[in-house]
This record gives sequence, C-alpha cells and structure tokens, in this order.
Amino acid sequence: MMPLLALGIGGVALSAQSLAMTMWNLSRFRTPQGAQSQTSELVSICIPARNEEVNILACVRGLLAQTHGTIEVLVYDDQSTDETPVILQRLEQEDARVRRVATHPLPAGWNGKQHACWRMAHAAKGSFLLFTDADVRFEPKAVAAALEAITSSGRGRAGDAARLGLVSTFPRQVTCTLPEHLVVPMIFFILFSYLPFIKMQHSTDPSASAGCGQFLFVRRDAYFAAGTHEAFKDSMHDGIKLPRLVRKAGFGTDLFDGTDVVSCRMYFGWASTWRGFAKNAYEGLGSVALLVVLTIMHLVGHVLPWGLVVWGIMRGMAGGIAGGEQTAIGAMWWWLALLACAMQLVQRAMLASRLRTSMVGALLHPLGVVLMTAIQWYSWFLHMSGKRTWRGRDAGGNVAPA
Repeated sequence: MMPLLALGIGGVALSAQSLAMTMWNLSRFRTPQGAQSQTSELVSICIPARNEEVNILACVRGLLAQTHGTIEVLVYDDQSTDETPVILQRLEQEDARVRRVATHPLPAGWNGKQHACWRMAHAAKGSFLLFTDADVRFEPKAVAAALEAITSSGRGRAGDAARLGLVSTFPRQVTCTLPEHLVVPMIFFILFSYLPFIKMQHSTDPSASAGCGQFLFVRRDAYFAAGTHEAFKDSMHDGIKLPRLVRKAGFGTDLFDGTDVVSCRMYFGWASTWRGFAKNAYEGLGSVALLVVLTIMHLVGHVLPWGLVVWGIMRGMAGGIAGGEQTAIGAMWWWLALLACAMQLVQRAMLASRLRTSMVGALLHPLGVVLMTAIQWYSWFLHMSGKRTWRGRDAGGNVAPA
C-alpha cells in the first residue's frame, strides 16, 4: 500500500498548491469599476480583421458605444475574401471615428495578426493602444475600466514596480459545447494555479508576466520601447510576447478582472477548439522541459486521484473503511485521493463563480486536464515540425497547404 499512499500524498500536495495559489491570486485580482475617466487622452483601438464578416459589425459598434468617448477605432483588413471590406466601408461612412488602415502584402516571416497590429500601431494617434480581436464583445465601460487599471494602480512608488506600461484582461469566455466547456476554462486554471500575482505586480521580471491577446491595453511609449509587434513578428502568441517585452523595457504589467465588461466566444465545437489551442499552446510554455514537468504534475496531482477514488470504490474500499475492515494506513491513500479531488472541485468552482465560466468544465476537471495536456503535446509536435497554421497561413505568413 505504500506506493498508493505516496501517490495520495502527492495528489493532495499538488492540489493544495493549486488551490492555495488560486485563492491568493483571486484576492489580488482587481476589478476596476470603469468610472468616468479623469483623462481625456485618445485611445486607439486596433482590430486585425481577416474574414470577420460575422463578427466585425458587433465588435466595432460595441466600441463606438464606450463611455470613454475619446477613441478612434482602427481596423486592418488582412486580405479578407468575404464581406468584411464592405462592412468596414459602411462603418467608416457611419462614424468618423472608424478608420481603415491601408492593406499591404504580408512580408515574408511575419505572422498575419502581428503585421496587422504593427501597421495599425504606426497609424494610430492615441496615447494608449488597445489591441483586440473581432470576436470580442465590449460593454460600454470596457475602455474606462482599462484606463482605470493602468492609471490608478499606485505604481512607481518606492519599493513597488515601475510605472504600468500594459494591462490585460481575459474576457469572460462564452462556451456552448462540451469541448469548449472542458478546454477553454483551463486557461484560468493554469493561470491562477502557477503565476504568483504578487510577483507580477511588484516586479518587472519578464517571467512573471501574463496577458491575453484578446485585450492588450498598452501605453504608446511602452509599446515602442518594447520594440512593437516587429519584435515577435513570427509569433502566434502576442498575449505572452508583448507583456514580456514591455517588462524588459522597464515598465510594469498587470492583469485586471474584465469579466463584466468584455466577453468572447473563441471557438465553436471540438475541431475549432482543438485547432485554436494547438496553434500556440506550446509557444505559451516555451520549453519542452516545462511541458514535461507540467504533464507529470497534472497527471499525478489532478488526474490520478480521481482514478484512485474510482478504483477504491470498485474494490469496495469505501465500504471496507466504513466497516473498519481496513487498517488506518491501508485506507489512508483512498481518503487522501478523495481529499485531493475535493480541493480541485473547490478551486474550479471558485474560478467558475468569479470568472463566470462553465460549471460543467469545473465538475469534469480531470477530463479537461487530460485534453489540455494532449493539446499541449500536439502543439509541441506542430511547433517542432513547422506545421502550425491559423486562418490559412503558417507562423511565417505563408499560405498553408490545403
């Protein structure tokens, strides 16, 4: 029974670590109220759009309804073949704050999204830049909340991190199918389990940064000091790359809770979810060594305890324990595994409640862990073989084979 006991102890230790880190991080996760901004500085909102006829109208109109009215909305039509250009022309005619940035051929070695954002940043006039996606939906206080987060943090005091150069948020993730319920909320499980927010908020260490490419709100001076999107032109993970470079340039970065002001349905069904995460899941980790460590930790700490509980029940362990038929040491592994599972459910329920994600995914936590692990390893394979693609192009901007 000693190996089972060791596995039970390992499961409890790893589950407790994730739960404790999540509770600590949630206590430091600020929710800006989006009050009327004290600044009237122009915010340039940059939207890359490639075949976004389904999304672009709702996205832009949500931005035009912001309570912070000093904005311009820049859209880069990245060689769309659908009705996106027609919709953009109509939006330009309706509101002078909407401006299309001239389309250029994609240079060799550039990822399409990074090139589009780079073009828009150079055309922007604002003191703040918001890089977002066409499938994101905005409540009226979204921009005001980001301004509050970046300007009222108290950064720059002695002993604190440098002035904030960038803030980001993970929009409320809308999920409607089982694969989406299982995989998409795993973003938050990994983020809150392993990134110490206090280190992110009190240092400029690039390794302590995090961000979401769906909402990157950056000071203009910090953006250009960081080298712009050109510094990671072939990347598919701007949410990781830009915050790290901003911190390397000497600015602070932070995350804020935008659950109530920004939302997004990233993917639709199994195939879309798998492809979407596979394009950059490994790039977000950055090393195979970390991938191996996380795989072991997740399988031992967040999957195996569920297997032990089920195996114990099948063996009649629960009944045997209740009847006093097992020695204390012999039964302990089962109770430890059960405790680990309970802590995992508490953690996932806390995240689902605060961030308004799927409770189905929380209840099926071990299955979500297995799926995310499989996606990460598949993403590693695509990365190593040069086969990563998104929207018909590979990471270097080349048209992917049909």
